[in-house]
Amino acid sequence: MSMVSLPGLKELIESISRERNLPRLAVQSAIREALLKGYERYRRAQNLERRQFDEEYFDNFEVELDIEGEGFRVLSTKSIVEAVENSDHQISLEEVQQVAQEAQLGDSVVLDVTPDQGEFGRMAAMQTKQVLAQKLRDQQRQMVQEEFQDLEGTVLQARVLRFERQSVILAVASNFGQPEVEAELPKREQLPNDNYRANATFKVYLKKVSQGQQRGPQLLVSRADAGLVVYLFANEVPEIEDEVVRIVAVAREANPPSRYVGPRTKIAVDTLDRDVDPVGACIGARGSRIQVVVNELRGEKIDVIRWSPDPSTYIANALSPARVDEVRLMDPETRQTHVLVAEDQLSLAIGKEGQNVRLAARLTGWKIDIKDKAKYDYAGEDTKFAAARAKYQPEDDDLELEELDYENEEELEEEEESFQRSTQD
Repeated sequence: MSMVSLPGLKELIESISRERNLPRLAVQSAIREALLKGYERYRRAQNLERRQFDEEYFDNFEVELDIEGEGFRVLSTKSIVEAVENSDHQISLEEVQQVAQEAQLGDSVVLDVTPDQGEFGRMAAMQTKQVLAQKLRDQQRQMVQEEFQDLEGTVLQARVLRFERQSVILAVASNFGQPEVEAELPKREQLPNDNYRANATFKVYLKKVSQGQQRGPQLLVSRADAGLVVYLFANEVPEIEDEVVRIVAVAREANPPSRYVGPRTKIAVDTLDRDVDPVGACIGARGSRIQVVVNELRGEKIDVIRWSPDPSTYIANALSPARVDEVRLMDPETRQTHVLVAEDQLSLAIGKEGQNVRLAARLTGWKIDIKDKAKYDYAGEDTKFAAARAKYQPEDDDLELEELDYENEEELEEEEESFQRSTQD
């Protein structure tokens, strides 16, 4: 049997396996595919008979590696026929019976069809390098895909490698002890206070693992995602991990619209255990726990507030550190509220360039209007809202009473009162 020599094949497999962290079998498979592509190209170039080679033409060919002998063969599986029409796919019964008497029509045999070393050897080596590089990239992408798919939405440790345009390219260590994989941290996911110098390490939130053949890193990571804050608290506060304290909502502005305003996060926490102070648990003794989170986020301001099922209390808490005098739920349907504060609390409640009230609104889901209590016109505002509500609500209340099958409004009110008494009892 003829064989095309590939000096250094064994060492090539070992070194690729080491550098790219791919199993040897995966590397061998990639080399076999690359050599087969090289053979196809060689055949197309040598096509003296001007034969039509379609996509599937070479499907019955394969490459066999001889790792110890440092070479390879090309094998073809051919059907045994009476009269040969295509020698690449068929062989005559007569020819086979000279070697194997028991052969029959319709059987198939595997034959060594390796071309001579010379021209083919040179071409195969050249083509193989290109194809092999591509195949190995594909193999590696597949492994990254499988390995990191389950880690989406978790936090990984990363090290700065280099900069590409406005993105930072990081090396991410996976949880499976694999060597590092590259990840991209785009401009919009970076923090203004981070110093992305080479080899600096950061915790990053894995937002997305891309599929497909795109160039560059497949992992998209973030330092600006609210998920990073949640993870850092969960990591630092045992009560969160034990599910005694839960994080109900997070609003984060990691990249404020103006450079005069720093990054800020509001996080709402709650507990079902009466003996536990959820805010205190997150802040820690003398602020020890929250300080770890603040340090990791390079000085970002973080407000931990107590969640409440009562919207007025929740909104007042969310505007911390401002002191709120009164919360008026003007229109619960469209979730509009007026928050009244003393004059000296106005700027604190609104926050620098509106950041405090913006985050509180996102945290609570209510549209918050901050008003100076001393200048607030109770009657005027109530009239205005009543008029607005009437505009959007149907006026035929009689129809509603009729449908409810009550004779008059007094009967309906009595029913409501008895219902309220029963719930209080």
